[in-house]
Amino acid sequence: MAGKMSDASSSTIGGAERGESVVYDCGRRKSSCGYCKSGSRGSITHGLWADNLTVDDYQDLLDRGWRRSGCYLYKPEMERTCCPSYTIRLKASDFVPSKDQLRMFRRFQRFLDGELEQDNPVENTEASSASKKFSYVLNGDSHSVEKNSLSFKNKENEEGRFILYLSDQVDDAISLCSKKGDLPRNIQFPRASVKRVSHVKKKLLVQGSKDLVYSCNVAFQLSASIRRAQVGEMKDDNLSSSGSNAAETGFVPKIIAEKLVIYLSQIDELSGFSIKACNGHINFYSDKGEASFSSPKDAERATIPQETDKARSKDSPMEKNSKCSSQKKRKFEIRLKRSSFEPVEYALYRRYQLHVHNDTPERISEASYRNFLVDTPLNFVPSTGDGTVPPCGFGSFHQQYLIDGKLVAVGVVDILPRCLSSKYLFWDPDYAFLSLGKYSALQEINWVKQNQTYCASLQYYYLGYYIHNCGKMRYKATYRPSELLCPLRYTWVPFDAAKPLLDQKSYVVLSDFSLQNKESLPLQEVPNDMQLKQDDDFLEEPNDSIIDEDEDEDDEITEAYSYSSDDDLDPESSGLASSGKEDGDVTNILMDIDNSRMRYKDIRQAIPPSGRSYLENQLLGYKRVVGKELSERVVYTLR
Repeated sequence: MAGKMSDASSSTIGGAERGESVVYDCGRRKSSCGYCKSGSRGSITHGLWADNLTVDDYQDLLDRGWRRSGCYLYKPEMERTCCPSYTIRLKASDFVPSKDQLRMFRRFQRFLDGELEQDNPVENTEASSASKKFSYVLNGDSHSVEKNSLSFKNKENEEGRFILYLSDQVDDAISLCSKKGDLPRNIQFPRASVKRVSHVKKKLLVQGSKDLVYSCNVAFQLSASIRRAQVGEMKDDNLSSSGSNAAETGFVPKIIAEKLVIYLSQIDELSGFSIKACNGHINFYSDKGEASFSSPKDAERATIPQETDKARSKDSPMEKNSKCSSQKKRKFEIRLKRSSFEPVEYALYRRYQLHVHNDTPERISEASYRNFLVDTPLNFVPSTGDGTVPPCGFGSFHQQYLIDGKLVAVGVVDILPRCLSSKYLFWDPDYAFLSLGKYSALQEINWVKQNQTYCASLQYYYLGYYIHNCGKMRYKATYRPSELLCPLRYTWVPFDAAKPLLDQKSYVVLSDFSLQNKESLPLQEVPNDMQLKQDDDFLEEPNDSIIDEDEDEDDEITEAYSYSSDDDLDPESSGLASSGKEDGDVTNILMDIDNSRMRYKDIRQAIPPSGRSYLENQLLGYKRVVGKELSERVVYTLR
């Protein structure tokens, strides 16, 4: 297999041969979590820096739960980390699109056919994103809010900005509660997300709900974060399970929501709303009756005289066809190119981060962009024409989406012997209404189907990590039928069989369960946000695009890590456990010694006894996380 080398082979690290992988072990690391903002347990991962990596080796690493961010490889220690992350994939030939995905696809096609107009563009200035005031329209009345100076004619954008403003106010209320002692100060709080309440769910509520406009369930996430922090403190202090918990200390969602409402009700800019706590939810009711941000087309149609409207309905089929043919169709292109830096892509990335994620300019420098989305350790493998490599080859690629020659989205993907692995997607905020994240996912799945003709082994689409107790990750399971990777034995388990198990516990050894009779072994006690049942009868499901998968992943990797030694993380309770009896033999691990490739057994006697034990423990940890075969094939370097 490409990547195997004889003990006597050698080459320099900087110019490593195309057929070998070279990595440097970073050990275990602990950082604040980008998903739950946990302040106690945190995100615990094992990391490797890759100088060089064959596509075969990276494929095998993916199938052991690894991912990459630039040249940095990382794997969650599932039993220890706060948010267990399961690798998720689907077989492209078995994919069945949902009704929502089909609707999105038809909407995109209508736009290309000229039947759907583009929303008004977002203002393209970085300075405007930092200003503090904006206007919005509610029931025909103009309101001014001290948050952003952009004015929006498009009502969907207006409401989107107002929802962001409400979310920021809830965040400010949480911070104020913490400062005044109403909430703990020693944890990192999740960010609030205010959602509009749909008309369908309003009908299920009690009388008076027609005035309900927005709702926020952050109290449930706060309660979960507090509970996790308390569990961590209990473990650190060796307390019994009978110790205090969130409920006993008054931090249940209902009480938290009531505390936040007290602070929110004092904000002058929200005087047009009645804010109430309801079963743990923070609800915003319009004092002027039901709020309506109707679409521009609806507003235009409402002003058309009835006679004119009727006359339009009597247009002959020929006239209708003439109108359709006069509509300008848009040219759509998809270009696949090898990963490299292009100024136009970087400019789009900056705009995306500023307007979609409200990032700061200093966090999206050219250097950070290169490190995250351009740099790759993967060796490019050109097409061979013999049915083993697709026409584009194997390696790291940028898939560009262009409309009328304008770059509107870029998907960062790795094409490997058995899969297309989706890493990141960034898009033009002006085209948010097209759901480009979902559209790109369908295109990538279709790409795998089409290229099976040229490479029979290329069958799967990898969507990254699935985190069951993270609401914004749930969308990945809508690409069906999907599979999750067992974190212990590295076998694939159908999502539908895994979901009931994950509903109970966040960390589950999926392969311990018989999928035929559904008999299971006892579950480990691991705190799980989903144990807090949310009363979301009237809350809409999050409709995140496919890119949201890795936006927090990027945040997690680029945050400052605090290195944790093996003494800090108990090996027996870490995510390095292996099935069956542990193989402690490290003699065949392939290593780089002064630019020569040697097995550890060939140098063991030359190492002083005082340093031998430490090195062998380090090698054993490395072997546990990459597996026996890869440890004997990938070159392990010491620095």
